[in-house]
Amino acid sequence: MEALDSNRLTAGPMMSRFETGVATIHGCKYGLMCNSGTSALQIALAALKEKYGWADGDEVLVPAVTFVASSNVVIYNGLRPVFVDVDPQYYVIDPLSIEGRITSRTRAIMPVHLAGLPCDMAAICVIARKHGLRIVEDSCETMFARDHGQPVGSFGDVGCFSTYVAHVITTGVGGVCTTNDSDLIVLMKSLMNHGRDSIYIRIDDDSDATGSDLFQVVDRRFSFVRLGHSFRCTEMEAALGLAELEARETALARRQHIARRLTDGLRSLDGHLQLPLIRPRAEHVFMFYPIVLKRPDADRADLITFLEEHGVETRYLLPLLNQPIYRRMFGDLDAEYPVATWLNRNAFYVGCHPQITDEDADYMIDCFQSYFRRQV
Repeated sequence: MEALDSNRLTAGPMMSRFETGVATIHGCKYGLMCNSGTSALQIALAALKEKYGWADGDEVLVPAVTFVASSNVVIYNGLRPVFVDVDPQYYVIDPLSIEGRITSRTRAIMPVHLAGLPCDMAAICVIARKHGLRIVEDSCETMFARDHGQPVGSFGDVGCFSTYVAHVITTGVGGVCTTNDSDLIVLMKSLMNHGRDSIYIRIDDDSDATGSDLFQVVDRRFSFVRLGHSFRCTEMEAALGLAELEARETALARRQHIARRLTDGLRSLDGHLQLPLIRPRAEHVFMFYPIVLKRPDADRADLITFLEEHGVETRYLLPLLNQPIYRRMFGDLDAEYPVATWLNRNAFYVGCHPQITDEDADYMIDCFQSYFRRQV
């Protein structure tokens, strides 16, 4: 209501508060709100490409299991995604597989904190430093979590978050970049505003200027210094985000509670199901609850059909390499990425969002139990 009463729709005080809040929570100096996590990734890579002079065709390492946006933005920036297999227990990029994919054209690593669980950032940062690589953390599915006590989004050059409706907090649509690099924040502000001269990005950027300083702003208001995008958000989304930040501890505790309840209830199906694990010294905020069928003769289609018919909605665990468009672009990569291929055939997830009640969780558990009793 405060946002509505202010009669301000374009970026203003609400957005500044939200950006500062997200950045501070994640241990960064700067935050920048845009209209999606995908947009955040797009401008992060574009800013790095400009700052460090990357050429078209240079390479960015991307996990072989992630939402398609992670690698799409690499392609949209004229760069080449090089896929890295994932860890079979945690489903995030496997540090042991990274160095084998590095070439003379590799410029960055994009670790994706999947489903609410951080990657092994200590190991990834060592590899990045060794090879002189930049890091863009795709934290779209993982806000507020820490790895070895350090918040996601603060390990690399830029952290990118999503506040889409299905994510850890929501503003309906939205995304946030976090960084400690003063050059990158200026570049990203320009890139999300059509490539505009950064002297004038928001309507009150000239509020304190007078005389020749004011004229400089006026003279450069319609100066566009690079190709950019219209990736802006409004005060309304920012206001929703502020309310979500205030309630985040309660919401996170609820997600983790539902995840524990599911794990406790499904533990008896250990012979059939691989349940989510949490890496030592890492936190898991459970954007969703991943499950993998263990037995080679298991019929995933039959199980998820049973669940869906009983009102338990499912999603595949972010298959990437087998997507039709990627098959056309890159060919059949299954043999190169055995863990990703195994997950693409056997993994899926169910919800564990804060609106799920204990009774809902127990019903989900009963559905799984009923299905496997039928298989005996």
